[in-house]
Amino acid sequence: MPYPNPTALITGGSRGLGAAIARELAPTHHLILGGRSAESLEPIAGELGAAPWPVDLTDHVAVADAVADIDFLDVLVHNAGVAELGTVAETPAEVWRQTLEANVIAVAELTRLLLPALRAANGHVVLINSGAGLRANAGWGAYAASKFALRAFGDALRLEEPTLRVTSIHPGRIDTDMQRAIVAAEGGEYDAGKFLSPTTVASAVRCAVETPRDGHPTEIVLRPMPH
Repeated sequence: MPYPNPTALITGGSRGLGAAIARELAPTHHLILGGRSAESLEPIAGELGAAPWPVDLTDHVAVADAVADIDFLDVLVHNAGVAELGTVAETPAEVWRQTLEANVIAVAELTRLLLPALRAANGHVVLINSGAGLRANAGWGAYAASKFALRAFGDALRLEEPTLRVTSIHPGRIDTDMQRAIVAAEGGEYDAGKFLSPTTVASAVRCAVETPRDGHPTEIVLRPMPH
């Protein structure tokens, strides 16, 4: 049963880019915010009057249970993901497996389970990809591979589900806690001014969602302005 406002489910919605996307969509959407725990979602859900949706996206049985009552969904934003850097020589199979599981397989399975609800709404799937989904750099092999795969998933879904809109967002590096961890792993000094603001990327997501129905925003690429 649809809500008065369109419904949007945002994964990884407790902080960083996910929370910024939630704030952008809150004025016009009923929000369902995904996260690993109810505690992590409590502040942003309380702020926005959103429905918390705590579930481990790599636990496919739990995900199937969690989507059972969702029968109409206008927007699905896949924001949750992981990043662990390392050269090919340094990256064991388990890191590749975990990265692909979180960044690709979990996305594919959640989308598959929600297809009836998305079809019912002629919905919109937004994939938060990365510049690493367009090119791979040294030390980013596993992460880039997952984002290339995510791009392929979006391309296939777009062709298979012509009543849906599917948008791949490819931002450059964003000023988030994840970015701080990446820079620390690289051994660099963190300078937030070098990165995109989460609000900037969230605005691009909102613009894609608000594009009139006669337009299909398939890919959006954002890069930080040089300083």
